[in-house]
Amino acid sequence: METHFYNVTTNWENSRKGIVCSPELNEQNGICIEVATPPEFPKGMAGIWSPEHLFVAAVSGCLMTTFLAIAENSKLDFASFSCKAKGKLERVDGSLIMSEVFLDPTVVIHNEVQKDKAMRIVKKAENACLITNSITSKITMEITIEVHPVLIETK
Repeated sequence: METHFYNVTTNWENSRKGIVCSPELNEQNGICIEVATPPEFPKGMAGIWSPEHLFVAAVSGCLMTTFLAIAENSKLDFASFSCKAKGKLERVDGSLIMSEVFLDPTVVIHNEVQKDKAMRIVKKAENACLITNSITSKITMEITIEVHPVLIETK
């Protein structure tokens, strides 16, 4: 695979808030994201994405996209994927760090026979996730595989 670059520009607006944009994304659909200091910090702002939220979202989003690729290649028939994620920010050796990210992915499948396969694919996705492999935070994952059989109506 060749080297790729992902460009982002961050511009301060006012107080503790700015705008994050990517030229690759803006040309297509004009999406930018407000980013601010989280409310737990002095002058932090509630209701706006923080770098800490974006960090956790990157881990969770990478798990999902990696899962989708592996599930497709493995021909896993699944109905849905969702993932709750929580980052643990704490002081370690005098520095604030995101020490741990807790992931609670849930995959819904239709057939009980694919339960072990779905579990293996989620674990494989965690190990293959490029964001997870790029950070030092501990990743803790509790996987849920739900089986919702498809009901066939008869007349």
